[in-house]
Amino acid sequence: MDARDLSEDKVDNYRWQLGRLELVPIVIGGMGVDISTSELALTACRLGGVGHISDAMVQHVSDRKYDTHFTKAKSEKHRGTRDGIDKTTVKFDLEHLRQAQLNHVRHTMDRKQGPGAIFINVMEKLTMGAPGDTLRARLAGAMDGGIDGITLSAGLHIGSLKLVEDHPRFRDVKIGPIVSSVRALKIFLKGAARLKRMPDYVIVEGPLAGGHLGFGDDWRDYDLRSIVAEILAFLREEKLDIPVLPAGGIFTGTDAASYLRMGAAAVQVATRFTITEECGLPARVKQDYARAREEDLVVSGVSPTGYPIRLLSYSPCFDSNIKPQCEAFGYLLSREGTCAYLDAYDATPVDEKGHKLPVQGKVCLCYHFSKFNCYTCGHYVYRLKDTTHRLADGRYQILTATHVFRDYQFSTGNHVALPAPLEAPAAATADQ
Repeated sequence: MDARDLSEDKVDNYRWQLGRLELVPIVIGGMGVDISTSELALTACRLGGVGHISDAMVQHVSDRKYDTHFTKAKSEKHRGTRDGIDKTTVKFDLEHLRQAQLNHVRHTMDRKQGPGAIFINVMEKLTMGAPGDTLRARLAGAMDGGIDGITLSAGLHIGSLKLVEDHPRFRDVKIGPIVSSVRALKIFLKGAARLKRMPDYVIVEGPLAGGHLGFGDDWRDYDLRSIVAEILAFLREEKLDIPVLPAGGIFTGTDAASYLRMGAAAVQVATRFTITEECGLPARVKQDYARAREEDLVVSGVSPTGYPIRLLSYSPCFDSNIKPQCEAFGYLLSREGTCAYLDAYDATPVDEKGHKLPVQGKVCLCYHFSKFNCYTCGHYVYRLKDTTHRLADGRYQILTATHVFRDYQFSTGNHVALPAPLEAPAAATADQ
């Protein structure tokens, strides 16, 4: 394209052919815990794209949304370990876990309409005291529920496909990993080749993405465009026809179109949807996201997963001293019943009244995610205020997911379309 054509290029000029589906090449990422709600995923599907739900803390999500009691049952079963640090006996009931996943997926898929698709984001780092068994239960539950696709995230997923190779939908459901390097993709492809089950797509997540990052402290040394170019070149050399979906820092439709011109099949986006009506964040938290400034961003080591995590500095999770919630939750427990937050909590001294001081260095991620206290976000969260209006009372106008999706699809020239204002300007009112 010449310079004039480039200025008018837009996402709607492209389509992603995924099997028999011809999709608008926009994928809404799977933000947990239930931040990417069923409603958000259903909107993307209705508009011809792909929406993710997340299986992060799925038993808690099922209890909150579908009137089940899996969390209470687990807590009661393991109440004897509440006051200790040894959590080796704290395990999930695998059938409860599968049923919770099935509930969440089926309640979503039963409402599916439109020409798009609905995927689920499944995290390997949710080790849950029995990494292989619990991951198998979640993957099987998602396929049993009729999910269109499974995105494998937060880990290399070396053995994940083998866990469910005997499932009837193993070769029917779409499956793709999230990687941050050619090296990580090569590792996944080796395992996939042994099973003769290559991925249907690969999401390439750069260092500006939200939440946990697939990089170390040197994340600033990398950029998404270079990683995508390297992966596209590798796939061409290997003659592998695997769709590539860049993610992380794609804030405008023009950003998205530039990756599609490179040869990407679609893009994954998320942060701009955090201030939509369909997003699962509480109303007060959406306002906290909308008011973010660039200086409020931190990439921290507080996550017990060992991955750096990007979040807002005023997240309520910081410097708390919450007692470990492993009996009710325990999603990050290793097979040995350990967790980095357990160690940090145990090492934290008490004050003169015997109360625990704030825990430094780590947070109880399970508890704080359940309370929406971890404000994870993409790097460009501070630009959200430029996508909407500030109201007379100081709050920011909340958008619809349809508005944001269509802005990605149709905008040009790095323009961001503002919504119709809820309030008419005072001067205009006076003139009428």
